Amino acid sequence: MPTAASSPRPRRLAATLLTSSLLVGGLLTTPAAAAVGSDAAATTAVRVNQVGYLPDGPKRATVVTTATQPLTWQLREASGTAVASGATVPRGADTPSGQSVQVADFSSFQGSGSGYVLTVDGSSSVPFDLRANLYDGLRSDAMAFFHHQRSGTPFDASLVGSAHARPAGHLGVAPNKGDTSVPCQAGVCDYTQDVRGGWYDAGDHGKYVVNGGISTWLMVNSFERAKRAGKDAALGDSSLKVPERGNGVPDVLDEARWELDFLMRMQVPEGKPYAGMAFHKIHDAAWTGMPLRPDQDPQPRELHRPSTAATLNLAAAAAQCARVYRAYDPAFADRCLSAARKAWTAARANPALYAPDSDSTGGGAYGDTTVSDEFYWAAAELYATTDESGYRDAATDSSWHTSSTAFSAYGFGWADTAALGRLTLATVPNGLPAADRDRIRTSVTAAADGYLSRMAAQGYAVPVPADGYFWGSNGEVANDAIVLAVAGELTGKERYRTGALETMDYLLGRNALGQSYVSGYGETSSQNQHHRFWDPIRASRTAPSG
Repeated sequence: MPTAASSPRPRRLAATLLTSSLLVGGLLTTPAAAAVGSDAAATTAVRVNQVGYLPDGPKRATVVTTATQPLTWQLREASGTAVASGATVPRGADTPSGQSVQVADFSSFQGSGSGYVLTVDGSSSVPFDLRANLYDGLRSDAMAFFHHQRSGTPFDASLVGSAHARPAGHLGVAPNKGDTSVPCQAGVCDYTQDVRGGWYDAGDHGKYVVNGGISTWLMVNSFERAKRAGKDAALGDSSLKVPERGNGVPDVLDEARWELDFLMRMQVPEGKPYAGMAFHKIHDAAWTGMPLRPDQDPQPRELHRPSTAATLNLAAAAAQCARVYRAYDPAFADRCLSAARKAWTAARANPALYAPDSDSTGGGAYGDTTVSDEFYWAAAELYATTDESGYRDAATDSSWHTSSTAFSAYGFGWADTAALGRLTLATVPNGLPAADRDRIRTSVTAAADGYLSRMAAQGYAVPVPADGYFWGSNGEVANDAIVLAVAGELTGKERYRTGALETMDYLLGRNALGQSYVSGYGETSSQNQHHRFWDPIRASRTAPSG
């Protein structure tokens, strides 16, 4: 059995791939409310972060040009007055895009304001801002995505706007069959399970534990990191438009709890075969048509057989829950820890129960036959929460504890989770020997340095490999930025903050398409993302098979 992924795996757009926490302050990226952009902006040769830049952060742009000599750049205020100028640095061919590019660096200018434009060789960028609160709105809009993905709750116009208000989905109200009493696929079990709640997958009405586990971890981890940095107020109570606002609990934890409750409902009950394991997924018997609101879905729902990977996702996410939620709801924390312990024990008893790749009717298969990384991640979370020697030994005895490939070349993701264990052991206080703790922390900074080297070698400063652009690769970019941000937390070195911020530049327009990949942010932003109930294309469109 291999110990690390040797090639990139296809990533369908799960919540964890649409939304990945980046900076210690809780910065997230995801499609927000759609806005109509300018088609002309997409053709400009001067590619910038279309939202803007932090006054004290890096400010670089990529210029598509066949020129081989340096070009003069000017930074102009909204009035047209030039406030800074300099020369570009020729980079030649950018391998991933095939474009010939140069880079303009105007980081030395630290003014603030709106409507700045960068001009190079007769071409002008789209207007952008320079301000310290640049990402505050994006953070809350990004987090709103999870609320919109909730299953089993109505959406009030006061929270989501009239265009997105809708009844609860899959609670058994006709035409729904409901998720409150879901049978298994034939031959999997002879009972029904209440699996209401949770988040729908980004692309369909299914709910997947291996996506939910890492998505929940990312959300709760963003709060843990923000709290360590003293910036948790940005993710605190009433910071988001969620029904629970005002309850004294940070809103980011309220949102994550919606999924955590679902993940624990997916656990096989005591007295049943595979007790303590987690069902791999639940979705429609056949692919859901599009566009179709969840409350209008008439199909029968099915539970799919338990898997070791799903069970370990539950163990890891629930163990993290027990640690972070204890200050707000000790009873819920106890429930999470009990579920995590049961899941760990069940996974140890069933270490090779894999979800079959053939199980792809009505939902993604999410097959994963390498689960040693999930064992490492779950052990690390349980150890960080309990300080118990059994979990410590399981983590330190894992080949992933010393493997140089824990931080995959393609970043971490739902199928590659060893890095999550490393990040937890590097940052959450624990009883590892100082030398081991320092080695773990060094592995984080080494991975981050590798991403920085890769960024320096590319014209668009992207941390993924030249062949790393696949479905969901923007999530990989953001996940790499988390590693950079944690390296910055561990060392205080500015270069890691710089790298994390430059990934935002890529996601928000400094890329080969000259397009912001975050809907509603930037002059030209992505539209019509693959989605079952937000897809504007009429029902005559054929539903994809994956």
